Amino acid sequence: MNEKPVMGILLGDAAGVGPEIVAKLAVANFFSEYCSPIIIGDVRVLERAFSYIGKYATIQVVKNVDAIDWGKGLPVLDQKNVDPALVPVGQLSKIAGKACLDMLTEAVELYKNKKIEGFCFTPLNKAGMKEAGCKFESEHHFMADLFQFSEPFGEINVVGNLWTTRTTSHIPISEVSKNLTKESILRAVRLANSSLKTSGIEKPRLALAALNPHCGESGLCGREEIDVIQPAVKEAQDMGIDATGPYPSDITFIKAFRGDFDGVVTMYHDQGQIALKLKGFDEGITIAGGLPAPIVTCAHGTAYDIAGKGIVKTQAFENAVKMASKMANHLAGRKRR
Repeated sequence: MNEKPVMGILLGDAAGVGPEIVAKLAVANFFSEYCSPIIIGDVRVLERAFSYIGKYATIQVVKNVDAIDWGKGLPVLDQKNVDPALVPVGQLSKIAGKACLDMLTEAVELYKNKKIEGFCFTPLNKAGMKEAGCKFESEHHFMADLFQFSEPFGEINVVGNLWTTRTTSHIPISEVSKNLTKESILRAVRLANSSLKTSGIEKPRLALAALNPHCGESGLCGREEIDVIQPAVKEAQDMGIDATGPYPSDITFIKAFRGDFDGVVTMYHDQGQIALKLKGFDEGITIAGGLPAPIVTCAHGTAYDIAGKGIVKTQAFENAVKMASKMANHLAGRKRR
């Protein structure tokens, strides 16, 4: 029997494009192709999104997931925490930020209680969440705290079949070199390896990108490749991980996009992000790598400039739902859809 996983679908920031994305895919009956969805958010926000696109789907509003009858329409677990009249579309909102935190908390609790098998969230707004009192630097750190999770975790960005992790993330470029250590690189390698395995790839092939031009030119143009990246590659290989490199960063993604690798470990944020967004800005996804649950979102943001216009593209979130469902099926030992 090819069962579909029960997945939470979070509406995201109420002032952004997330609710419209969910509304469009609900009307298209997309979710049921890959999972048994449970929409999490305020039903009034979803109804406003339906009005923006001029189309509607049959929904059932439920107070708890045990009351769901899948034959009565798309289930919406109504959070009752966002009055659309108080959250103008396209504007930063503390109310919307608080609702995002509440959605993530609800989804994590549902997963911990085995009511869902993973979840996807449409774009959140970090500034709104911080205004609402979030003390963490990102939603990933917030979720790790909810899970009480202390193992390595972080964002994994994916376009097509290529996954990327980064050794350093949201720090100034001037601080990248001093934050590169064998341990920090190995953390990113292990995260990439374990996350790819979660998706069903038994022996992930990982490439490590160099930091300096021309891979440091044997130390003439920087020593990070010799002093930290190569030792990290060697230790990863000793651990049984199929890691190679470092490769000059200007050719790493050429090799990766032609299929030589399953994943790339970069040394800093934009080293991978520029490549992926040039390759597929409208289709990229972000996986909450390392965390206990399959959690995936689209790689783009809330797009306040086009929110409420009904023109947002849905491909990236479609890919997020497909990936999260695939991961959930793999973890459950079911045949992949």
